[in-house]
This record gives sequence, C-alpha cells and structure tokens, in this order.
Amino acid sequence: MLVNQIVRNKAGSGVVTLPRGTSLEQAAQLLSEKRIGAVVISDDGATVAGILSERDIVRELGKRGAACMADTVDAVMTRDVFGCAPEDDADVVLQTMTAKRFRHLPVIESGRMIALISIGDVVAGRLSELQLEKDALTGMIAGY
Repeated sequence: MLVNQIVRNKAGSGVVTLPRGTSLEQAAQLLSEKRIGAVVISDDGATVAGILSERDIVRELGKRGAACMADTVDAVMTRDVFGCAPEDDADVVLQTMTAKRFRHLPVIESGRMIALISIGDVVAGRLSELQLEKDALTGMIAGY
C-alpha cells in the first residue's frame, strides 16, 4: 500500500494549520476543538515550518506550568519535521513513525504539503489491506 492510497481513504480533507506567532493557548484550544493530536505550523498552509503536538504542549506545561501557554508555538514546535511522499510505501512510513516515535507525518509533493497522516491512518490502511488479502486467500481456498 502506498501513502497516496491512505490519503485518498482519509475522512475529511485538508490539513489543519496555524501560523507562527499563535499562542500555545490558542493552539491547545484548536487541538481540543478539532479533536486532533497535532497541528502543522505553516504561514501559507502549504509549506511546513514545524509541527506542534499535544505531547509538546504537555511537556512544556510540565516544565514551566501554565505560564507557558502565553508563549508562541514557535518556541515549542518541532522544527525538523520528517515528511513522506505520496509514492512512499506505507510499511516503510509505519516503520519510520514507530522508530522515531512520530504520530503525525506531513505528506509532501513537489515541495508542498498535501496531507497529514497519523500513525492511526497508516495502521487502519494496513489492516484494510490485510483484510482484503485474507478474503482473497479464503476465496481461493474455498474455490470461489
């Protein structure tokens, strides 16, 4: 399975982004409101400046307390963001996400972000693929 198949099967469209300079409080409110685990930091909605996850916010809260919520996302976001391409193999992407402990990965095509996939999206795609393989093998064995 390729990443582009996962992107096609994702519910909803578009990537939730916030511009640099947004407060952590506003970012946390957005994550809660949208029920998502991460937001891409992008000034134009297509180029990735960073990514901010729930974990990033919780770590900062644990270090500094509620005062950190007035800081901007720039101070806490991950700047060295790994991405993947639509033609990448989902198994390789899953291995990378697991090894590097990422739960979200932007999908980049021609230098522009076209989607954001989560480890849950990749696992769901893989499970769907395994179910199709099981059904095909069951059909072959049963003589369908």
